[in-house]
Amino acid sequence: MARSTNDDQAYLPFRIHPRAFKSLGADLVTNDVVAIIELVKNAYDAYATRVDLRFVKPLSEEAAIEIEDNGSGMSRSVIEEAWCTVATPYRRDHRFAKRPGRRNRRTSGDKGLGRLSAARLGDRLEMFTQAKNEPCWRIDVDWDSLAASNDLDACHALITRETKIQFNPSGTVIRIGRLRTQWDDAKLDDLRDNLARLLPPFDTVDDFDIRLAVEGETEPISIAPPEFLNHPKYMIRGTVDDSGRTKYTYKYKAIQGNGARKLTGTMTWAQVREMTDDLALASVEQPRCGPFSFEIRAWDIAPQDTQEISERFELKKSSIRRDIRAYKGLSVYRDGVLVLPKSEGARDWLGLDLRRVGRVGPRLSTPQIVGYVSISADENPRIEDTSDRERLAATAEVAAFEEILRAVVGVLENERDKDRRQATQEKRVVELFDQLSAKELVSGVSQVAEEGGSAEEALPLVREFSDRLDKAREEIEVRFTYYSRLATVGTIAQMLVHEVRNRTTIIGNALQTIRKVFEGASGAAGAGRRLSLADDAVSALERLADTFAPLANRTFRRRMRSTVAEESLLRTVSMLAGDIKSKRIEVAVPNKGTTAVAVDPGELDAVLLNLLSNAIYWLGNSDEVERRIECRVSLVNDGRRVKIAIHDSGPGVPDDDAERIFWPGVTNKPGGIGMGLTVAAELVSEYGGRLALVRPGKLGGASFTFDLPAKGA
Repeated sequence: MARSTNDDQAYLPFRIHPRAFKSLGADLVTNDVVAIIELVKNAYDAYATRVDLRFVKPLSEEAAIEIEDNGSGMSRSVIEEAWCTVATPYRRDHRFAKRPGRRNRRTSGDKGLGRLSAARLGDRLEMFTQAKNEPCWRIDVDWDSLAASNDLDACHALITRETKIQFNPSGTVIRIGRLRTQWDDAKLDDLRDNLARLLPPFDTVDDFDIRLAVEGETEPISIAPPEFLNHPKYMIRGTVDDSGRTKYTYKYKAIQGNGARKLTGTMTWAQVREMTDDLALASVEQPRCGPFSFEIRAWDIAPQDTQEISERFELKKSSIRRDIRAYKGLSVYRDGVLVLPKSEGARDWLGLDLRRVGRVGPRLSTPQIVGYVSISADENPRIEDTSDRERLAATAEVAAFEEILRAVVGVLENERDKDRRQATQEKRVVELFDQLSAKELVSGVSQVAEEGGSAEEALPLVREFSDRLDKAREEIEVRFTYYSRLATVGTIAQMLVHEVRNRTTIIGNALQTIRKVFEGASGAAGAGRRLSLADDAVSALERLADTFAPLANRTFRRRMRSTVAEESLLRTVSMLAGDIKSKRIEVAVPNKGTTAVAVDPGELDAVLLNLLSNAIYWLGNSDEVERRIECRVSLVNDGRRVKIAIHDSGPGVPDDDAERIFWPGVTNKPGGIGMGLTVAAELVSEYGGRLALVRPGKLGGASFTFDLPAKGA
């Protein structure tokens, strides 16, 4: 009834229709599996050490779900004041579950909506609950009857003192009847898989046991992770502090054999921010999502890989794939309890599978990893899940949280790729196709035939050739995936050169007009200085277009132009001046010299840009107080070759990566594609030179040298 203040104004009370009970259960909890998990989490919050989940007559009309726990139970006052109050703040006011002789357990729920999960599962609810030293109470709720009521005041749960059922000393049983959906084998498997992930898979949990029983099956199943999950082939573990700085440890251990490797590293928020496609994050100085910790384990799951696991742990290959599928993906745990994902559809909430599209080098997919991220309600209040429990809330802090995790997965992918490949000498593109020649095979088979050998004796030669073809195919696939991108870049380069030249012409004409307008006017001197700067900017764009225009031309031929090495160094340093200044790097470049090389200026600039941008990147993300880059040019081989060296004082290249950094697809940059040094090395190789890493570095960091033909040599 409205409370009037006058004829034109009144207070109108909000009213909630009783069908809200049923609607909230069905709409806020969008998945049956999630609904059961929410009820199991309620048992966890009540400090249960064991939960028994039973499906009674699952395929009949009398099907029911029972959830029994040995938790703290509820007294009548708690039932009335908390359980019967929708969206109660009870859990927010009681954040820790306590039990004598045990550590406090941080509760997982605080929205006060979890009990409505029962309304999604079935129309009928029976609950028996008993607190320590209190009587046992039975609560009956008919959700259909509640929804059919016209007034919230007429909605009731029937509470009865129970004498037949007693708990020792406390506990709760929930029985849900008149189920809305049928629980077949596929749905039960989905539930089993998701229950297994309710608690972190790598922690030894000794105070919470989940048992699942289906009527008609022999024994209840204890939900626990398989042993082989504790023996990953690849693993990355670390922490992220409140500034977004990540410290990690990567480990590789072969399933069979002695292969092993370990490294530690750091990654700053600035590094993560540089590679993001999210423009909103690009300007975020502090992510405000930490601190948190993570551990991600990964396996290769090709047939030969699962065979290794099968032999090592005496398991069936089918069960291995099923177990990885059960735990697959990256899971978020708040205070030790699963937050995300809670259903199959949300397993790839981080978008890892989408990242595989268009990536040079192998990406990890969701079915290959089992990982957890540990957050807490106190330390990470801005990382919240939505009311439907299927995703994280769309906030800037969550976006930063997800971006950091994608970068961590990127580090894992890069290091895994290194451990999957064997060190080989870098091949020029033309050499890749030499492996496709069958001359050696024909010669070998002919020799066997001449000696009177059988087809069986020739078979090893064919197998060897087949293996070589497979290896060549893999290398060519990696190269051409990248070169297809370069072809696209070439097309874009044509457009950019065309547009830059058109626009600089227009801007140049406009500057001339403005200069004429300001001639003789007051303040012309200041305007003249600004116009001179604008002229310089236009000239720089025109020079840039002139440098790279030939590379964007399909008729481009090498050795048609030459350039001066010192001028190319000055030009590329000028292009990177913004990053050099912002990262406070001192760069020493020879500003005098006329050392001409018989190389197109665009190609030399491309090599130098790659080496200098790498040096700037690693210097900018290192803790070194003195940040220096030194460039040198010298004549070698009696003046026939020109040697160019780039030295920096950064962190350098790890020993294990000295050979790998030139491999296609290998990178230590989060989000990098690992082709910059490969292409640079190939460009140098086309001129008969070699791009090399020199150890130790002159300035304590990385030192790269390469040689090119001198002009006229």
